[in-house]
Amino acid sequence: MKVNVDQGRCCGAGQCVLIAPEVFDQRDDDGIVTLLEPSPAADVHAAVRGQEDADQQENQLLRPGPVP
Repeated sequence: MKVNVDQGRCCGAGQCVLIAPEVFDQRDDDGIVTLLEPSPAADVHAAVRGQEDADQQENQLLRPGPVP
């Protein structure tokens, strides 16, 4: 799995950090998402996919990447 984020669409709510803290963080100054791990381990794929589903409904933050 490859993860990409679109910081321009991030609302800074921090749900991604709560769902997959191994993959996402937030900037201290404005809460915008930062990507910690663009190729997360298999054991967090389900959490990332859950966040992707939530973002699809909200703001299209996550962008699908190529699956190795």
